[in-house]
Amino acid sequence: MLVQFAWAATRTKGTYLRAKYDSLVIRRGKKRALIAVGHKILIATYFILKNKVEYQELGYDYLQNLKKDKKINRHIKILKELGIEVEIKNKVA
Repeated sequence: MLVQFAWAATRTKGTYLRAKYDSLVIRRGKKRALIAVGHKILIATYFILKNKVEYQELGYDYLQNLKKDKKINRHIKILKELGIEVEIKNKVA
């Protein structure tokens, strides 16, 4: 049943679960990507029920922005380790 939910979620355009599926299907294949999306749905359902909050859609671009933020932070850390002072003018949100 969860795989059916995952299949439906991956067919919805512009959602986080679609982006997750698209990023995984290249490396893992269709079936494993569906299982991973089903797992994401299960985890989200658990925390929604546990914390009694509404589901918040992260959006299709969430993964890209997350990767960009991680790269920026990693490069800043490397520069600081090399002894270079880094001044951040505009923080990436």
